[in-house]
Amino acid sequence: MDTDGSIYILIVISIIFSAFFSATETAFSTFNRIRMKNLHERGNKTAGVVLKLSEEYDIFLSTILIGNNIANILGASLTTVLFINLLGADLGATASTLVYTVIILILGEVTPKTIAKEYPEAFALFAAPFVVTLKIILTPFNYFFKIWKKVLSFVFKPGKGNTISEDELLIMVDEAQVGGGIDESQGTLIKSAIEFSDLEAVDIYTPRVDIYAISKDMPHDEIYQLFKETGYSRLPVYDGNIDHIVGVMNYKDFFSVMMEKLPIEEMIKEVMYVTKTKKVKDLLVELQKSKTHMAIVLDDYGGTAGLLTLEDILEELVGDIWDEHDDIVEAIKPVNDHQYIVLGNSSIEDFLHHIHSDETPKVLTVNGWVVEKIGTLPIEGEIYEKEGYIFEILKVEGRRIDQVLITIKPKENQIEEN
Repeated sequence: MDTDGSIYILIVISIIFSAFFSATETAFSTFNRIRMKNLHERGNKTAGVVLKLSEEYDIFLSTILIGNNIANILGASLTTVLFINLLGADLGATASTLVYTVIILILGEVTPKTIAKEYPEAFALFAAPFVVTLKIILTPFNYFFKIWKKVLSFVFKPGKGNTISEDELLIMVDEAQVGGGIDESQGTLIKSAIEFSDLEAVDIYTPRVDIYAISKDMPHDEIYQLFKETGYSRLPVYDGNIDHIVGVMNYKDFFSVMMEKLPIEEMIKEVMYVTKTKKVKDLLVELQKSKTHMAIVLDDYGGTAGLLTLEDILEELVGDIWDEHDDIVEAIKPVNDHQYIVLGNSSIEDFLHHIHSDETPKVLTVNGWVVEKIGTLPIEGEIYEKEGYIFEILKVEGRRIDQVLITIKPKENQIEEN
């Protein structure tokens, strides 16, 4: 009886160790590093141990796997001996395999891993001291596996597949937000920085139709009025028509022109010209080097396609920058869950992302998208119903939509109509 009792105790201990190792592996692979770093910075020494173990993940993993295998082999061997004593050699071996496999799956794998996944930081902190002790004991084995890994790396030569892609970085940011490591504004800033390198001038420029510009022949009082109405501190200056922009005028310089009654040409500063495909990150560097705030975006024929300012670029990184002259207007204003008041010059990509649509239009603005949908020039006050959307044109400037009410029809209604 004493021998049988010892076997039972040893089997239970081996299952407990198996569960511990399984849970530890899960906890260390899923804990939030940002939270753990915060704990360490607040003086939690064990959190520092956890971080150090995770940095030596290969050694940590070999320690856990060796420990888990020892526990499982010991438990399986003892269970086999116990069942052979109870049921005989043939039946006992088969029965022990079935019983121990089920027990290990439930108590040694599924249950501990589920618990560790729910509380990864807490379990990692609990397990760290034991893992460090075991790592020291198993140092010779870990050294062997470290050498073996180097041999495998030399043979198989892992390449570029180990690099992290931009999409993977964005997913990591989303996970950090969900995990509470960073808030929404921090997440948005990080995503903007990641996506910034892909932006081209055409993605963020102010289109030609929205440009306010000064003619070289414009009277001083009209120029003053234009500065006053727009609230801009700088305006492009053209000669003849807007396709021939010759420079930029600063409001302070214009004030000097008015006071001293100087020719306007003396206060026109040079402006930078770029193509629509110019990378915004490169343009930012060039604007900083040239100490200018504005660039004119040219079309394929050398005419003016739009303009881009330093503020436009910075807003892509940090969000909208408002000053005392700006009227704060929401580009996309929700009315309810399926209705939105949207500015025509707002980004169609932003709007479709806002409504969780997978549509990939070829146009850049909401105005272009709506016109493409309705197939005609918009008329103020008219209502158009196309492809699951209802468009009520609230305001039109020239031939362009300034503001539109977009209603997203429920999917069941779309199915019935189809």
